[in-house]
Amino acid sequence: MRVLVMALVVAIGAPGCEPGPTGLAQLRARGELRVATLNQPTTYYLGSQGPQGFEYRLARAFADSLGMHLTIVPARDRGSLRALLADGGADIAAAQLTADENWKRVGLATATYQEIQELVVQRRGRPPSHNIAALNGARVVVRADSPQLQLLRDLRASGATYLAWTELPREQADPLDWLSSGDADYAIVDRNEFEFARHLYPEVAIAFTLPDPRPVQWLVRRPDLELRDAVNRFFVSARDSGLLRRLTSDAEAEAGDFEYLEARRFQDDIGSRLPELRAWFEQAAIAQSLDWRLLAAVGYQESHWSDQATSADGAAGIMMLTVETARTMGVADRRNTMQNIAGGAAYLAQVLRMIPEHVQEPDRTWLALAAYNVGFGHLEDARILAQIQGKDPDSWVAVSQYLPWLAQERWYSQAKRGYARGWEPVRFVEQVRSFLAVLEWYGDRQAANVTGPAAAAPASGAPARKKIT
Repeated sequence: MRVLVMALVVAIGAPGCEPGPTGLAQLRARGELRVATLNQPTTYYLGSQGPQGFEYRLARAFADSLGMHLTIVPARDRGSLRALLADGGADIAAAQLTADENWKRVGLATATYQEIQELVVQRRGRPPSHNIAALNGARVVVRADSPQLQLLRDLRASGATYLAWTELPREQADPLDWLSSGDADYAIVDRNEFEFARHLYPEVAIAFTLPDPRPVQWLVRRPDLELRDAVNRFFVSARDSGLLRRLTSDAEAEAGDFEYLEARRFQDDIGSRLPELRAWFEQAAIAQSLDWRLLAAVGYQESHWSDQATSADGAAGIMMLTVETARTMGVADRRNTMQNIAGGAAYLAQVLRMIPEHVQEPDRTWLALAAYNVGFGHLEDARILAQIQGKDPDSWVAVSQYLPWLAQERWYSQAKRGYARGWEPVRFVEQVRSFLAVLEWYGDRQAANVTGPAAAAPASGAPARKKIT
């Protein structure tokens, strides 16, 4: 037996029997980083410039820092995410996760890179609530297998024994849907989730914010300590360089800042006006190699999809074309809705071609939208101002800071094209991005057959909604 043990020790230590590469070396040999996530607006979804979402952008930056190709592995729910991590189908799970015991059994938690406030929300018009005690005896809904569910369990364990709730599986309508339709009194959701969802549920408002925002981490497959440490170093670098702040700002811009009445109107118009116009938006977008949702978002910002809209400067129609722009784009009748949309698409495509080819997406599109609103010349003046101030003229975040300067004599007197109401294109881009994010999410929800409060039947294969008693 001693001889066998010694032989085994020698064999293990022999050069010819060394184990294969592990950790980062194994990933680099593969040349691919596999990140599992959920398809939702706060993490990952397909937008007008391809993949979008906070977690996608952060994962892309991490993969780039390693010099690896990023492969996104979408999962149906958090249970599927854990299975992917446990089975080796993914190297990292990144979906606004908080590492509880279920997660720690299958992965290694990274450092916290974000904190998210938890909200208690209710329908507008109800007497305002201010603390957890208001949930006593109320109909509370929460998503099954979510950080909010764990939060409620922790609150009940710490003394709020009166808390009761209904857990909604992913196949059913989401908590805000139940709340909006009157099937629940309160819902518990992340603030960033609410910022997106409120556009579809403008009847819902924040009741109060729960204390102690939840930490957000990535989970790395076990036992890869080397990969976890690399992620932690990346988070430190992303925080120091401002990357995390910029990605958070991008996500906030996508969620937008709608007033209640505007959100209510947009929701109504998606259901009443968009179906009549969508085919024309799609047709014009195909002709110009654009995303129809981007075109529809521009049209909504310009006219609220009204073919009778006019402005003081003589612009008219869905895309608010001026006489000169219509003539240049070959539009014979600006009042013809199909021609108007086609002309607006052609003009947006033309402006996009004028943006320097080296400018990357999505900045290229945001700069083009600003030029669509204020004119390409004024955009160039703002880009020059940004460059003079030592900022990146190819970055929308930078250029948006200097467009308003074109309304100040100190600066427009030095600009080649002179004065411009420079705050308007900034607001224009913000609004279009907000409308676009809603349309993208709305389209994803339709594709997934997720029912809204007005739907007549549950999604295929999903259980019918149950009333909370």
